Amino acid sequence: MRFDTPVLLYGAGREALSTRAFLAAQQPDLKVFVTVDSGTADIPDTEQIDISDLPAAIAAKRFGLIVKSPGVSRYKPVFEAAREAGIPVTSNLNLWGAAYRHDRTVIAITGTKGKSTTATLVHLMLTRSGLDAGLAGNVGVAPLEIGDKHAIVVFELSSYQTSDMNFLADVAALTNLYPEHVDWHGSVERYYADKLHLVDRDGNFAVALGAAARGNALVAKAVRDHRRLLPDLTPEQNRVIENAVSHSRLRGAHNLDNALLAAQIALGTGGTLEGIVQGIAAFRPLPHRLEEHVFGGVTVVNDSISTTPEATKAALAAYPGRRIALIAGGHEREQDYAELAGLLAQRGVTVVATLPVTGERLAAAARKRAPGIDVFEVPHLEAALDALLDVREKFDTIILSPGAPSYNQFKNFEERGARFVELCRTRFQP
Repeated sequence: MRFDTPVLLYGAGREALSTRAFLAAQQPDLKVFVTVDSGTADIPDTEQIDISDLPAAIAAKRFGLIVKSPGVSRYKPVFEAAREAGIPVTSNLNLWGAAYRHDRTVIAITGTKGKSTTATLVHLMLTRSGLDAGLAGNVGVAPLEIGDKHAIVVFELSSYQTSDMNFLADVAALTNLYPEHVDWHGSVERYYADKLHLVDRDGNFAVALGAAARGNALVAKAVRDHRRLLPDLTPEQNRVIENAVSHSRLRGAHNLDNALLAAQIALGTGGTLEGIVQGIAAFRPLPHRLEEHVFGGVTVVNDSISTTPEATKAALAAYPGRRIALIAGGHEREQDYAELAGLLAQRGVTVVATLPVTGERLAAAARKRAPGIDVFEVPHLEAALDALLDVREKFDTIILSPGAPSYNQFKNFEERGARFVELCRTRFQP
């Protein structure tokens, strides 16, 4: 692969670093620029273009290709200006497709929730079946970093990545579909279309659907030809997988659904039932996904990756019989908390502490639909834990499952989750 003109990296995260390494390996003398929406970009061997100077740089055609990081919305007006100037916009994933897609089996997994767990399980199941499989995307490594190292590549892909993915997977899988990421996509409808772009394509590829995706009319339309669907698991295979999950670290009905979908994908791409069972046994929960700790007799559950009400509902369902203090709320993405509020009491929630800004809506809905639950509206995570300390006798489990992103108070969900665990440690550890 050769580049005839300089390249601009828009964004400076993990994918941008792997893109820069790929370009250096392909063409050491290639001129590479970088721009970020704020701050400085620590990308080696690049020249930074200030974001305010980007329109002029596009007009002057200082570069001939833009490689956009996933977190940068493709709907920014600057990208339309670039296309009008004849400058294409691509991604780390699409560069991988151009360089390495040939002669590889590609499994691409997306969905509003559960995609990381499902992709991790598929990878474990395939490797335990003796197959040469790698894991990339939002878990594992960046696409260009995995390169041509494996015969099978399992990609965990966000809607940011599927929106302009320009090559086909051999197996395209969707776990579920709920409203999310409206700020990036501009509307729920466009989020759905960008997410479903993984399957709503012409071409010869198989499709696998999670339990929550199968009854969705939008998904059914996107699949087009239902002969694409992988064969269902047999009753015996279902029983074997359910038994394996019951003895594993996979907690909750939603994770059983993830395991069943992963098994269907693994069997459809050469995995064995024995390898599937071994993969389930080998699974370890990913950080910030129902990550458990115990401090001073209190079970502390870090589910900071939860950014939708559906994810919060799944987290609560994973702890039946507990008396739960829930901490929820965060960045505004037009989330609807009415249904979640109606489920709180039956899921064992006794106390709710809500965080700005969406916590205001959750608190109002909880007071209306679950009047027997203590509700605390607090300004930040520290205040939430202080409020819970005052009613310590009302719960045995604290779950941080915000049902919203973290950007209004934290850099990312990882920072939010780590802060939560540390605050619990200092307050509840004897």
